[in-house]
Amino acid sequence: MKMPAVLRRRALLVGIAALAVVACKDSSKAAPAGGGGAATGAKRLKIAVVPKGTTHEFWKSVHAGAVKASRELDVDIVWKGPLKEDDLKAQIDVVNTFVAQGVSGIVLAPLNDSALRAPVKAAAQAKIPVVVFDSDLQGDQHVSFVATDNQAAGKLAADGMAAKLAAGGAAATAGKRNVIVLRYQEGSASTQNREKGFLDGIKGKPGLELVSDNQYGGATTESAFQKAESLLVAHKAGAGAVDGIFTPNESTTFGMLQALKKSGANKKVKFYGFDSSDKLVAALKDGDIDGLVVQDPFNMGYLAVKTMTEHLRGKPVEKRIDTGARLVEKESLDDPAVKAIMSPDLKPWLGE
Repeated sequence: MKMPAVLRRRALLVGIAALAVVACKDSSKAAPAGGGGAATGAKRLKIAVVPKGTTHEFWKSVHAGAVKASRELDVDIVWKGPLKEDDLKAQIDVVNTFVAQGVSGIVLAPLNDSALRAPVKAAAQAKIPVVVFDSDLQGDQHVSFVATDNQAAGKLAADGMAAKLAAGGAAATAGKRNVIVLRYQEGSASTQNREKGFLDGIKGKPGLELVSDNQYGGATTESAFQKAESLLVAHKAGAGAVDGIFTPNESTTFGMLQALKKSGANKKVKFYGFDSSDKLVAALKDGDIDGLVVQDPFNMGYLAVKTMTEHLRGKPVEKRIDTGARLVEKESLDDPAVKAIMSPDLKPWLGE
């Protein structure tokens, strides 16, 4: 029997409505929470890297290592820090700005081991993780610490100096060899630990006497030069009354080098410094510096960004990562491994 036209139209409308209901149910199952659909992907990671300063060669190598990690791991980094390493307020402002911007994570080399606690706590409260590198920070708000074992590194300098002094050279007074230390600045955990490692090492060496360890060179080569000049005069280094000198970072080492040259005491003392630059390496070759304890700043920057990236991607990370250090003397300058650390090629990463 043939269905009347009115009934055929009704049946057709019912079928269309049923198909529409099925389609709505299927689309609600396919759409993800938040309504983003296939067009919504994971947010790209943006990591802020905050050094202590931006002028020393050390930080340029750190920057290059951070760039290498960012390219390999496909994340974005923003490099920003104070111009000089004594501008604590500027560094705190930089960290607070990155927290306000809501970056994915912050990699920080704190200028002061206590003053940066509040900004790091604020970052943690904003759910922005922090990896501390180079210099330690009090508290437990950061997820990892990536740095040289600075006490062990300071002891390397003490061992090297003691060996050189034992190998030859006249003692200053009655068999005692006088040693002075020009410190960096108060509150810098990394250099404080290097100084402690050196001082502890010297105390265990017979025949060595520490005659000064309470002077600070400050954050610039200019301030370090002025303090070094006064220190050398006070202890009659030009007259041969000082046998050994230790400085714990690039700026104090270069400032002391300039003061030794000006006073004519260069090559008369066993001078051990920390970190490297073209000028410091040249002085090591010329015999104006006897040894440099070198870190691996390129590796430090690389591992700091890698550690933060792995943490952000849900992978477990170590609370303490040692990036290594070694003592370099003139005899080891031709070692390829030493060259790679002391004179890394930064052009592929920084374009300079």
